[in-house]
Amino acid sequence: MKKLLLVTAIILLGVANLNAQDIQFGVKGGLNFATISGDHTENIDMVTAFNIGGMVEIPVSEKLSVQPEIIFSGTGFSIDDNTTALNYLNIPLIAKYYIIKGLSLEAGPQIGFLLSAKNEDLDVKDAYNNVDFGITTGVGYKLNNGINFGARYNFGLSNINNIDGATDKNRIGALQLSIGYFFN
Repeated sequence: MKKLLLVTAIILLGVANLNAQDIQFGVKGGLNFATISGDHTENIDMVTAFNIGGMVEIPVSEKLSVQPEIIFSGTGFSIDDNTTALNYLNIPLIAKYYIIKGLSLEAGPQIGFLLSAKNEDLDVKDAYNNVDFGITTGVGYKLNNGINFGARYNFGLSNINNIDGATDKNRIGALQLSIGYFFN
């Protein structure tokens, strides 16, 4: 894992040196509509939470950019009006392909670090794995003035359960809508 992060950092720094004048820093925030999938999820309901964070768009070519992000992301699920809130620090590495000016298709891997887990007022963080791997896909639109809009789906690939003896395997999924601003 450390080698992967080191190689990614070296590549990003190399690309950044080539296109330093075109790099854009930004902030974003919005809503998550999240739930879990997997074993015994028939009566699971979606929860609404928020996301907020920062991003850097690094152009690779005229149509392709790489966009690393650091996002606080609220997710979770609800069973019979009993809500479990899972809060992650997500770090996606998004490849953006511009179909036309401003409109991009986006996809990439994501790693999430569990910050907290609460069921009502009870801390249940020990019942969940600390790391979640996933894939993010979506679309984005960036205006000339720096305002941008995004719609993504985050597919969790990891089993989030960390209960001894439990055989259920569940994954987080979240539709993420956001609005942001790139500083010029």
